[in-house]
Amino acid sequence: MTRNVVIYTDGACKGNPGIGGWGAWLRAGEHEKEMCGGEHDTTNNRMELTATIKALETLKVPCTVDIYTDSVYVRDGVTKWMSNWKRNNWRTASKQLVKNKDLWQALDAAIGQHEINWHWVKGHSGNQGNERADQLANQGIEQLRAAS
Repeated sequence: MTRNVVIYTDGACKGNPGIGGWGAWLRAGEHEKEMCGGEHDTTNNRMELTATIKALETLKVPCTVDIYTDSVYVRDGVTKWMSNWKRNNWRTASKQLVKNKDLWQALDAAIGQHEINWHWVKGHSGNQGNERADQLANQGIEQLRAAS
């Protein structure tokens, strides 16, 4: 039996680059998990990718996953660009190396065993899951600041 999981992810950055945070809220039936973390000298796009990778890496068995993100970069990267990047040895159509290649490769590995449906949601528009993921991403920043 395949487990159904809903994941909301978000990334935040104070300065771009700057101190960043990522957050994810996972739900599977009656179970919930919240995750967050942060990094120094990073970008918002890296935090958006990290949130998605970290959330998927927590899944221990193959699942059907609905991922909700306010990042067009993540959604389009996975659904429109990644297959061509892989075919072109992680280069863009203009032959440039893909930015954040390390994270795109980690995301590619993380999605491999799951059936994933990608959903874009407008950020800061009152969507409960997106708002919670945003709070967690900012919590990741605050925890990093407190530890520094």
